[in-house]
Amino acid sequence: MKKIFALLTILLNLTIMAQSKFETYDFGTFKLHVYYSGDVMNDASYIIEGADSLVTMEEPLFKVNVKEFNEYLDKLGKPVEKTITDYHIGGTADRDLTMAYGMEAFSKGPVYGGMMKSFQKAFGDSMVDLPTGKVSEVDFGKTCSWAGVTFEFRHGASTDFPAASIIIGGKVYYTHWVPAKAHVSNLQVSSRAAVDAEIAEAQNELNSGCELLIGGHGGASKVDAVKFKIEYLNTVKSLLAENSSADAFVKAMKSAYPELPGSEGLDALAASLCK
Repeated sequence: MKKIFALLTILLNLTIMAQSKFETYDFGTFKLHVYYSGDVMNDASYIIEGADSLVTMEEPLFKVNVKEFNEYLDKLGKPVEKTITDYHIGGTADRDLTMAYGMEAFSKGPVYGGMMKSFQKAFGDSMVDLPTGKVSEVDFGKTCSWAGVTFEFRHGASTDFPAASIIIGGKVYYTHWVPAKAHVSNLQVSSRAAVDAEIAEAQNELNSGCELLIGGHGGASKVDAVKFKIEYLNTVKSLLAENSSADAFVKAMKSAYPELPGSEGLDALAASLCK
């Protein structure tokens, strides 16, 4: 529970990251609509548009974003065939949900469930009610087809929530944290084991052959971002081996990446890794 309240404290000290916006990527046989919520967690939501129907993923958590997302969804003029909740529970009300195997129980358990209850207390009426719809689960390793688009469910990073990385239409790779050319957060990499787990997952992304990388946090990025992530995390490992104290590690990271965004989070990262 301490980690939950630490996360909550960080979130409450954040301001809105940016204005909300939509982006659209056309892959020929389907379109991907990316919704950048601009909320305090930098969450992103997705609509996969097939010829005749839609699939939504990771719908928003806050009422203002749910309203904007649903208005955009309605303008597409096609029925929603499937709603996927992978890492982020959002404003899906009583609609049926699809999750990776084991995620329903985890989302109601003490860690994730406790986090959501803390969010409800902190954010109050600005946050939607938690979903009440029926859940069906998909086994890892299974590929489903919805809206004429394939969804391949793979295991995500081994130290992250027990949810899936999903390959969409053989073109798009969804995972919890989109690769970015920025310092990683201690919420993503909270231990030395997590460094190795994130390197392995990034390598899976690179080896998938997907053109676009998307995440529950951050939105969309290209392949060069995942290449950078692998190089960056290997540098983290190297500098951890060379610097025994948190202060020395932070100094070394700033020297290695003097212009990289997110340096204000290095002290928290060092506190997690230099134990």
